[in-house]
Amino acid sequence: MSVTVRVPAKVNVQLAVGAARPDGFHDLANVFLAVSLYDEVTATPSPGGLRVTCEGPDADQVPLDRTNLAARAALALAERHGREADVHLHIAKDIPVAGGMAGGSADCAGALVACDALWGTGASRAELLEICAELGSDVPFSLVGGAALGTGRGERLTELEVGGDFHWVFALAARGLSTPAVFREFDRLAEGREIPEPAADQAVLDALAKGDPAALAVAVSNDLQPAALSLYPELSDTLAAGRAAGALAALVSGSGPTTAFLAPDARSASDIAGVLRASGTCRDVRTAVGAVAGAVVVREGGVRDCRRP
Repeated sequence: MSVTVRVPAKVNVQLAVGAARPDGFHDLANVFLAVSLYDEVTATPSPGGLRVTCEGPDADQVPLDRTNLAARAALALAERHGREADVHLHIAKDIPVAGGMAGGSADCAGALVACDALWGTGASRAELLEICAELGSDVPFSLVGGAALGTGRGERLTELEVGGDFHWVFALAARGLSTPAVFREFDRLAEGREIPEPAADQAVLDALAKGDPAALAVAVSNDLQPAALSLYPELSDTLAAGRAAGALAALVSGSGPTTAFLAPDARSASDIAGVLRASGTCRDVRTAVGAVAGAVVVREGGVRDCRRP
């Protein structure tokens, strides 16, 4: 009796950031693209109560107590449905930890879907998305996948059309970056400046809809990139190495420190990855394609899309 959910990483092809709000958050125009780097979350009954374990790269950096977003998802769903969170959540990590690719949010969405299936709570998609939004700004997109525009804190989603595959190379940094620290640095760098209201760039949306990597490369942007580079200047060397290797675009993924490189096609992505591995500017390199589906329940004999109508 167990349920395994596979859930993807994300890259932000546009991240427009507004001024800090009174609640400390920032309004965003956040264009998400789900890519084929995955974590898997397995939920198994646990008579002894909630338990979290983790394996994979950087697993030692993942908290295993109730501060873990996956644990918080199980607790939130259990509370809503008047039951105990008697579940063992095992996370098989492949998404970088503290890498700006929403690995924690992915685990959160994966645990929510896994517990819903394991417990038979029958939560609607709307209920799952509501819980996701309560737990974190990126969590709703981890559930939905594909491509979407996130507004508000990023939790209010409008799904977007994607007309083809986009090939990416991700360079993993030697250490992580704290998302709150990057936003604080954004605020420091923006002090005394008027910050415009964030809005989606139509050029980004059009390039996604057409499946045109060259057009997307011209339009991608990340307002958090200067803050991430201020806190982690060495990332500039990685960005330069990827551009020199032939990437159409190079940017920090989300709050970083993972750097993302858009390639014209799969073969070019492989070539860029090889150059980056040899550059000595990063600890590992991964290739991926997007857009891909959000959280899916993996069952013996096949895969079922969990996104309920």
